[in-house]
Amino acid sequence: MDLGIRGKVAIVLAASKGLGRACAAALAAEGVNLVIGARNQQVLEEAARQIERTTGSKVLAVPTDVTKAEELVRIADNALREFGHIDILVNNAGGPPAGNFEAFSDEQWQAAFELNLLSAVRMIRLVLPSMRAQGSGRIINIVSTSVKQPIDNLLLSNSIRPGIIGLAKSLSLELAPANITINNVCPGRILTDRIRQLERIDEKVQQGMSEEEILQKSAQGIPMRRLGKPEEVGALVAFLASQQAAYITGTTIQVDGGQTRSIL
Repeated sequence: MDLGIRGKVAIVLAASKGLGRACAAALAAEGVNLVIGARNQQVLEEAARQIERTTGSKVLAVPTDVTKAEELVRIADNALREFGHIDILVNNAGGPPAGNFEAFSDEQWQAAFELNLLSAVRMIRLVLPSMRAQGSGRIINIVSTSVKQPIDNLLLSNSIRPGIIGLAKSLSLELAPANITINNVCPGRILTDRIRQLERIDEKVQQGMSEEEILQKSAQGIPMRRLGKPEEVGALVAFLASQQAAYITGTTIQVDGGQTRSIL
């Protein structure tokens, strides 16, 4: 299927690895030119080279810490300087640390807010003028299934990420007349570095367990009996950025192998 986005321009955040990189690669495979951001410049630039080499799309790497407003301004400015417009924004950021209520200080709550909510607010504010000027745009927020069903020991994520859902639903009403859509993607248990950390996979391997055994145990609560692949999240993001998805806005869609029990 031709998604009709060849030649478009996308900013993808936290794109050096994991979900962000998979989203960037999926868009580039459709002919989208990319501006990708992440904190580690070396890893980011290597990701840019590999995506460019594999897809033929142009990829600009701009080191970006999403918690720093000036660095978000810089990546948006670089996109406009290089390509002249911005068609697609993929908001993405790592998750806040695990822990229960009594474990977190005011500073940690503030850091989670800046990482997972305020960064999206700031980035949307930066791309809207370009999208409004051209009369179209796609905004896609990568969140978590915690917005639909709280996840044990992820209190900060359970509390902060739902703010993105409220933001997107409210903005979908404001932006629809300008042909700008905004949707949320909720990855479930996808095999990324974060899941490896939360599951302590590398530590368990060192203790003598096989990685296959660990992954099988981790997937027991998933109806499909496996963890997801980052590419499966990227495929949904590419579709939501497409011409075919022009009438989809204000939605929150999980990619979780059926694990989330919420009806809505």
